[in-house]
Amino acid sequence: MDIRLGDILTMKKAHPCGCHDWLVLRVGMDFRLRCTQCGHEIMIPRIKAEKNIKKVTREQE
Repeated sequence: MDIRLGDILTMKKAHPCGCHDWLVLRVGMDFRLRCTQCGHEIMIPRIKAEKNIKKVTREQE
């Protein structure tokens, strides 16, 4: 999967705050993601994240 910094990932499962969208801050073996609603940051293994992605929205270039 081609995920880049600044992409917005829409996940299948919602964050407890109710938001499904996450901003990509770091890409590698792990993803560092920030919730677009409450600002909570998480580190998640790439394999787990890729299974839960519903849609990828690219940042305007």
